[in-house]
Amino acid sequence: MAIVDLVMPKMGESIMEATVLKWHKKVGDVIKMDETLLDIATDKVDSEVPSTAAGTITELLFKENDVVPVGAVIARIDAGGAAAAPAPAAPQAAAAPAPAAVTVHNAAPAAPVAAPAASGSRFYSPLVLNIAGKEGIGMAELENVPGTGNEGRVTKKDILDYVANRGNMPAPAAAPAVVAAPAAPVAAAPAAAPSASVPSGNVEIIEMDRMRKLIADHMVRSKATSPHVTSFTEADVTNLVKWRDKVKGPFEKKYGEKITFTPIFIEAVASCIRKFPMINVSVEGDRIIVKKDVNIGMATALPSGNLIVPVIKNADTKNLIGLSKDVNSLANAARNNKLKVDDTQGGTFTLTNVGTFGSLMGTPIINQPQVAILAVGSIKKRPMVLETADGDVIAVRHMMYLSLSYDHRVVDGSLGASFLTAVANALEAFDPKRDI
Repeated sequence: MAIVDLVMPKMGESIMEATVLKWHKKVGDVIKMDETLLDIATDKVDSEVPSTAAGTITELLFKENDVVPVGAVIARIDAGGAAAAPAPAAPQAAAAPAPAAVTVHNAAPAAPVAAPAASGSRFYSPLVLNIAGKEGIGMAELENVPGTGNEGRVTKKDILDYVANRGNMPAPAAAPAVVAAPAAPVAAAPAAAPSASVPSGNVEIIEMDRMRKLIADHMVRSKATSPHVTSFTEADVTNLVKWRDKVKGPFEKKYGEKITFTPIFIEAVASCIRKFPMINVSVEGDRIIVKKDVNIGMATALPSGNLIVPVIKNADTKNLIGLSKDVNSLANAARNNKLKVDDTQGGTFTLTNVGTFGSLMGTPIINQPQVAILAVGSIKKRPMVLETADGDVIAVRHMMYLSLSYDHRVVDGSLGASFLTAVANALEAFDPKRDI
């Protein structure tokens, strides 16, 4: 008999735990390779976790609604004699959630070794995890594989090179057997949690849903982590507005995509991040991690009214057509609850359009572990004083407020204000004769 441990997979650099929403199987059920075992939820998105082994389920170690740390064993499967060399997984889409990592226990001489919790911060692609599972590489061993990808990530070539040279490496010291079953994590109790009061008067009590609780926790942690400072400016976006009004019909006819203001804003932000790279960082202890990729998240409303932040990857490398396609695709996926885990991962900067809801301006909360977030307000016509060769004149212009909240640990006022001014200048300098 061979027992396979299924482990809560890594789902992104900032995600360290997930909530079990629903088990699709129970103890004694037979499960196939890549068949969905359970649904999980993070503060980013809900997703399915497929099984990386075929066999009979012997244990489910957590209940629905339990919060499980990444790397914890969540279930065990009796895969029979074939479990030690599982069949290759079927090809998966790049955006599919990472499959649960596996550790195989053979009932032969070796004592079972509990799968270690993944304490590192590296993200592993589904392909790398599948190869590691096939080769019997546990999470602890995988953490020590040298990575040549972005931010030290392990690529397909890295894992294949490691497997090819694995036999030439000195054998690690045997780990002591672990017999205790993993226990569910126990959260530290608040110092003095006030008892729930009973409101008086004519009131209605609404319990927060799971997503609202996660958002609330994320916002509180952000304010506790980063000393927030917000700077404001305004931009004359008259040329931009008139250009969009002129081209939105031909643009949709030519490319099959609607042109909104969002991709235009993202284009300006991405170009300015290249000029001010210290806005595109995160903080780990006393280290500043400068992100070379410009991945811009856009706050998007869900049907429930909650917000989620899908991410446009490598926004600085895309033209307005590519940005429009990404914005529309991600917004539609969010509205239809079709976002995948990868759609919300890897953001380095966030844009939120508070003008969508009629606000002139806002003071947004930073989306951790980023260090800045830009809010754009509603565009309003206002009389403005313009300087001309013949003197000052008053004209009606399309004006918009912009506000940047930034982490004052690493972003000083000069950097924050300079970046914000650069974005406003880029929007004001929009070419009204630009071709589509």
